[in-house]
Amino acid sequence: MAEKLDWLRRFFGTMFGFVLFGVLGMSYKLVLAPYVKRVKKGDFSHLLQARQSVGKIWAFFIKYLIWVGVLEVEYRGFERLGRKGQLVVANHPSLLDVVLILSKESRLNCIVKKELLNNPVMTDPIIACGFLPNTESEEMLAKSHQILQDEALLLFPEGTRTGWDGVVNLHRGAVSIGLRSAEVITPIIIKMSPPNFKKGQPWYKIPPQKIRYELIVAEDIDPKALLAEKPLPIASRRLKKQLEDLFNSHTHVM
Repeated sequence: MAEKLDWLRRFFGTMFGFVLFGVLGMSYKLVLAPYVKRVKKGDFSHLLQARQSVGKIWAFFIKYLIWVGVLEVEYRGFERLGRKGQLVVANHPSLLDVVLILSKESRLNCIVKKELLNNPVMTDPIIACGFLPNTESEEMLAKSHQILQDEALLLFPEGTRTGWDGVVNLHRGAVSIGLRSAEVITPIIIKMSPPNFKKGQPWYKIPPQKIRYELIVAEDIDPKALLAEKPLPIASRRLKKQLEDLFNSHTHVM
């Protein structure tokens, strides 16, 4: 009986969580409207204020999910994030990864899927915060380079959520941003058990127990050291393998 009641609590907590995220996102458009207007006019002076505002509302959402027992979260090493020229790369096991990271460290800029600009809940936060849609173009690479001159940038180099097999495969083009433009590359290892919130998974397919997230900031990688030994294409392949090995070594460990 206790297990059934726990499942029902998490089921309705998850259902209301999706509703809550949508309601907060739509109602928060009024708060973000001045920031969106400034960005569209080319005024980027209030980006950090917009990110702090979005980070607070996302932190409230995560606290709700913790409160109702849907998940628990542990953060380790996040005090090392937010440095100028820092490319933060993370694996992507679930739908909530960007919300979990930016609710804890809101200063980061972020490369996001361009399709999110068609999502009415996400459009205004993306524009107001100055996040960069992933167009996989030379223009995007140039903008990434420009951002890294003054800010830290978050990137999910898988390009989509990790599959059910848990194997992390990175795009070499995404990884090469760090070699071209970053002062330092800092991985975030996201571990979750049991797997959930996968691409194409219905919201009501909840796991038999509470989800546990662990987000660990790993050791910095010096891109200059990689480039000093190898030309860019070889260094890019080496960095890709180094990051894949790092993420995959933690995939099934909790």
